[in-house]
Amino acid sequence: MKFLFLFFSSAIFALALDFTVTGTVVSDNQKMIGARYMGYVKHIYFEIGDKVKREDTLYELESAEFDILKNQADLAIEQAEIMVNMYRTRLDSINRERRTLKIRGKRSGIDYKNLSIAADNVEAGLAAAQALVKNATTKIKQVATISDYLKVKAPNDGIIVQKRIRVGDLIAPGMLTMVLVDLNHLEIEAQVAESDLFYVKPGQKVKVAIPSLRYKTTGTIKSVVPSANPMAHTFTIRVKFKKDNDMIFPGMYAKVTIALPGNASKD
Repeated sequence: MKFLFLFFSSAIFALALDFTVTGTVVSDNQKMIGARYMGYVKHIYFEIGDKVKREDTLYELESAEFDILKNQADLAIEQAEIMVNMYRTRLDSINRERRTLKIRGKRSGIDYKNLSIAADNVEAGLAAAQALVKNATTKIKQVATISDYLKVKAPNDGIIVQKRIRVGDLIAPGMLTMVLVDLNHLEIEAQVAESDLFYVKPGQKVKVAIPSLRYKTTGTIKSVVPSANPMAHTFTIRVKFKKDNDMIFPGMYAKVTIALPGNASKD
């Protein structure tokens, strides 16, 4: 009997050195996807629950404003190139006439001087037209950048957990359209009573369990969020763990078991 009493006493004491809190699996890398420009949704390539890779196009917009900018840029570069070709043709003609006069020995004549003045003017016009081409080319690049923004891409691998748009919807800049969750960087968020906060330290090893998967592993307390729930007097802790099961998803119920030091005291 004495042996059984000591055995149960030791077991109860061992249990008293641990306490368990419940929590939820969360992603440490959740992205709120929005658009940079206003436009109508033209295509949606992924739905809720779909897994995506980085740089995958999530959806595409069409914008009348963009079409106007593109047409203006195309017209500007077309006109500038026409002017460049015109000035080059005129300059080539003048230079041929000047070479002809040189051959005839009339480099000091009035005609030669007039051609030189005309050549200078044409060269100035050519330089201005080339500057217009350069500016128009820059504008084309800017329009191409806007075109890329109309194709909203995934910033990282993950899974779509929210989709707030449909084809034909008008999207405003900054409007939340999708939520992307990274499944490779998961943590557990749990609540610890204020009375137990004394035993919780960042970097502390804890036991992690996800009952629905019968999954158990070891985790580490990443942080204690310094803001309490004034109603329940609890604090939030974040526990990181190594994910080695593809069936672990954000939102799953989890348990975190924290070991108490044998000589710990709240006093």
